[in-house]
Amino acid sequence: MADSSSSSDSDAKSLIGAEHNLGKLGLSRISTRQEQQQALLWAMLASYLPEDTRSIEKFFVHHVEYTLAQSRQNLTPIWEFQALALSVRDRLVERWKETQSYFREKDCKRVAYLSLEFLIGRSLQNAIINLGLQDSFSQAMNNLGRNLESIYDQERDAGLGNGGLGRLAACFMDSLATLDMPAWGYGLRYTYGMFHQEIRDGEQVECPDYWLQHGNPWEVERLDVTYPVRFFGTVTEKKINGKSKLVWEGGEEVLAVAYDTPIPGYKTFNTLNIRLWSAKPSREFDLHTFNSGNFYESIEEKQKAETITYVLYPNDNTDKGKELRVKQQYFFVSATLQDLVRRFKIRYNFKQHADKFSDLIAIQLNDTHPALSIPELQRILMDEEGLDWDHAWSIVTAVFAYTNHTVLPEALEKWPVSLIESLLPRHVQIIYQINLRFLQKVEERWPGDVERLRSMSIIQESPYRAVRMANLAIIGSHTVNGVAELHSDLLRSTVFPYFVEFYGEKKFQNKTNGVTPRRWIQQANPDLSLLISAVLRSEKWLLDLSMLRHLSAFNKDENFLFQWGQVKRQCKQRLADYIEKTQGIKLNVDALFDVQVKRIHEYKRQLLNILGIIYRYRTLRYMSASDKKNVVPRVVFFGGKAAPGYYMAKLIIKFINAVADQINHDPMIGDLLKVVYIADYRVSLAEIIIPASDISQHISTAGMEASGTSNMKFSMNGGLILGTLDGANIEILEEVHPENMFIFGALTADVPTIREDLKKGKIPVDPRFNQVIGMIETGLFGQPDQWQPLVQSVAPANDYYLVSYDFPGYIETQAKIDETFKDQNLWMRMSVNNTAGSGKFSSDRTINEYAKDIWGVKPIRRPGPMHIPAHSLSTSGFIPRDLVSSNESISLEGLTPNLVSPFSSSSASPSSSI
Repeated sequence: MADSSSSSDSDAKSLIGAEHNLGKLGLSRISTRQEQQQALLWAMLASYLPEDTRSIEKFFVHHVEYTLAQSRQNLTPIWEFQALALSVRDRLVERWKETQSYFREKDCKRVAYLSLEFLIGRSLQNAIINLGLQDSFSQAMNNLGRNLESIYDQERDAGLGNGGLGRLAACFMDSLATLDMPAWGYGLRYTYGMFHQEIRDGEQVECPDYWLQHGNPWEVERLDVTYPVRFFGTVTEKKINGKSKLVWEGGEEVLAVAYDTPIPGYKTFNTLNIRLWSAKPSREFDLHTFNSGNFYESIEEKQKAETITYVLYPNDNTDKGKELRVKQQYFFVSATLQDLVRRFKIRYNFKQHADKFSDLIAIQLNDTHPALSIPELQRILMDEEGLDWDHAWSIVTAVFAYTNHTVLPEALEKWPVSLIESLLPRHVQIIYQINLRFLQKVEERWPGDVERLRSMSIIQESPYRAVRMANLAIIGSHTVNGVAELHSDLLRSTVFPYFVEFYGEKKFQNKTNGVTPRRWIQQANPDLSLLISAVLRSEKWLLDLSMLRHLSAFNKDENFLFQWGQVKRQCKQRLADYIEKTQGIKLNVDALFDVQVKRIHEYKRQLLNILGIIYRYRTLRYMSASDKKNVVPRVVFFGGKAAPGYYMAKLIIKFINAVADQINHDPMIGDLLKVVYIADYRVSLAEIIIPASDISQHISTAGMEASGTSNMKFSMNGGLILGTLDGANIEILEEVHPENMFIFGALTADVPTIREDLKKGKIPVDPRFNQVIGMIETGLFGQPDQWQPLVQSVAPANDYYLVSYDFPGYIETQAKIDETFKDQNLWMRMSVNNTAGSGKFSSDRTINEYAKDIWGVKPIRRPGPMHIPAHSLSTSGFIPRDLVSSNESISLEGLTPNLVSPFSSSSASPSSSI
């Protein structure tokens, strides 16, 4: 080996190959030969992990024996999962690191998707599928006497979300990675999930969801990525370098510590990540206080800090609860923006290149929870980077976009001004200034229009002074979008009409939600996925869901319809087995499976469903034995959580279970009707429930559901929909056509008039509805007094959600469903047509629209590693011969084919598949 000091530029090129590779290996043109050899050796040792079965077995056993310090003899199911997850994570981490490096090299614009929820569910199966290694891992586990499917079941759902908002964010991250979009997800790492729901004596009981009990094998703790976050304190004016400057100081300070979770794309080497922040104390432990005998006080700071990320959505019915919620939101956005600014400053001097910030970063606010990021970025740009107000504000409004998820006034966040003043004194000054400058522009255009000013102001003046987070988000963003056509129309016409007048309609867009077919068909319903691929003779539909429309050409093929029906029956059997195992209820899988699973809320009208069940029960009780022979058996499934402080929602759960208990134990009914409440509804349960549905209910009061995404998942899996013309139901109807859905109920435009007419007694109550209320009042389902709040809520004068009004249409549509289900050939054709018409509702389509219309980002696809025969390196003398075997292949990321001259012409070729 030549002396390192005699290395020359030509030596470097002969050893490393193309000059492009120098930077890839961390070298420069003046690197010595020894440094080149060391870099190449390191690259070889860090090359991509082999994907053959024996290598998978090796790494699994390695993690069992050395990472977890277990052995084959004492390996429990949970440790099996941990070891396998770590083996998969190794493969994700290598892809993720190189993806980030590739994006940095390209200096491309990236999206930061800010969401307080990422309801990702289980990750192991999804990761293995996206890596394209399902068969290899299955065979490896089988060789070791393990079962891959059983290991999947050991994983707990990540407690990082609650409902549709979080599930949407998870689907978006999957699509962003799959579509090669440069992006990060940002959120919070909750110690506890929202809560684990148990049903005791029919009532919801909230239990801690300590999802991190056995650790989280997917996350990478980044103790090198921490940021201070300040609360309280004071703002004073100081002279710094001869200039007056407002300085926020004092108060409390906590640390945000980063935890990264890799998110793999499907059939791509691109792997993104969700960066989650965990709150830690700025000072871990007060030894002086401890030694003084104040043991509990010595750890008070630690406990107070960690409380911030203990649980998703702490109850805000108290002042302390409100304070914790705002702390949580500000902690989240402060850490995120510090991280984004740090990344930017690695390459650019902020003062010289401030305007490039919005050229390279797009921030999407998933609802109003991250809206404090708007005044926070303005603060950073002014107070820390020295920009003037106008320059800073031009950057802020070029960076942010805001997704609204609700038309319900009570769901639009607002926080007391007094709380913001105390907790974030600098930010309230900035919010006041934003508001003042904005309202001055409004006043210029509409002088003297007090109502307009009052409605558009960020500050609500009565009944108490509060900061309206939605108004702040609109004013600070360049684009606002709804999540379904009807929802977006209502935002423009009803919720924010003054803002539309001020900014113009171009600022207010629609981006209809979608879901990922990789999770919701391929993973949740593998047999259906295989059938679709066989019929279409391709798996490309998983990346282009519009291809599903070709299924409609087969809906008269008797053999295909039989196979379709068999897949559905297997899914129903899987759900029935789960119910028998967990609740001891044996179900008839030939019955119609009727499903309503979603957050419990009055506007979602689980109450209408259970009142319809009571009517069905009453009808069955009065039937003759001969008439019962013509009845379509039905099993009705409910699932969903009620917010801990939502009394009516929790009472609805109790009522459903009381009715279920009566019906399920009535010998006169038998298998003709069963009612099942599935406790602790979550993503992993949805993957069992959704493929099993014959009909699913999406029956919110018209005009009250923003979109909904579970309706899309049911439709994709061949489940028919019973629904109102609300949210995304309208667009599903357009795609699958009216003859393949069951629609009923009032229209959005008519709802206000109907409410008024009900109050005035102008609309007669259907006698069948009165019969149902009469059954409740007899005490058949328990003491009737306990149900009075529910009964009163649907009395015509109080019936805000139109339960009594829509009841007749609801039960008549249910009767139509029964008749249709009797013709199984027709039902299967309708089922196929639902799947065939669901192509629009892929989250890939949604993300492509965001990227094009809002973010201005384009796909950046990694080429993947180069496969180089290891013997070429060893025989050339660059790598010790005893380090590699002759048949080994080394995978080096991002290097050009002429890595080294001895095999520059033919030995290396790009990887073409996963």
